Amino acid sequence: MNAPYDPRHDIDGDVYVTPRHLASSTYTGDPALAPLLDLGWDLQHDDLGNCYVTAPDRRVRVGYLPEGEDDGLWRINAYKDSFGPPAWGVCFNDRTATEFVAAFTTALATAYEQGPDAYLARPDPRTDEHEPFRAIVPLLKQGWEIERPRWGVFAVQAPDGLAGLEFTTGDLDPEAELTTRDARWQLWAGKSIDRAVWYATASTDTPVALLTAVTECVADPAPLPRWRTETTSYIKGAHLTQILPLKPSAPTPLDVQRAIASRRPAALPAASVPRWSTTSRPVLAGPRR
Repeated sequence: MNAPYDPRHDIDGDVYVTPRHLASSTYTGDPALAPLLDLGWDLQHDDLGNCYVTAPDRRVRVGYLPEGEDDGLWRINAYKDSFGPPAWGVCFNDRTATEFVAAFTTALATAYEQGPDAYLARPDPRTDEHEPFRAIVPLLKQGWEIERPRWGVFAVQAPDGLAGLEFTTGDLDPEAELTTRDARWQLWAGKSIDRAVWYATASTDTPVALLTAVTECVADPAPLPRWRTETTSYIKGAHLTQILPLKPSAPTPLDVQRAIASRRPAALPAASVPRWSTTSRPVLAGPRR
């Protein structure tokens, strides 16, 4: 009989971090790349160790850039025309929890399978499905509070004051949205948006479903596992809870029988007795001394 599966066997860490927005990166890109690679997207590397994943239709591109020019570790762009400018762009910096990036790429993989109408769907306040503020609802449900930090900005802040999401109104420079933090959406954690430990930005036309996947992951009350000794894997102010080791399971009757059998002395081998045969010549004993 097989023992029941226990998810603690797969935990990569020895502590849980609460709230999860104070968990930093796991410093591995595999979980976030997997949903796209599972769809057969093309994976390429450059000489520096950066990797690039491209959709089969060449209209969505993901860069994982540990050797990039700035702290923008993840840069994800989608295109109406594979040779034209990006229709939307998203950036996650190098300390963003990998789980948040994976939430985005998982939603992106789903949208890609549905087609361009999904992965290029522009936010539209006239429709329920594409209403931009749907992305904020998961945070509000977990007690994040609405703020107006400055003119032209709508924001929500985490109950501990160590994370926030800002939505900037008005006209924005499309190129700046893709290359700087001056984007329509910015999600961050730290003492302030200007002193963010991790941040994610999204340009104006980023599909609401993709944004909502990230805010749902951030708002999830479940803690994230990290290693206590790796202090860069969580942010000061986080609450750490020890992950208890697995207790040995109770032995089954079959386990008991095997244990008893293993303790029995092995049977002695039968003595080797020489036998005469009609075809063998007897060996005569030598004289006694």
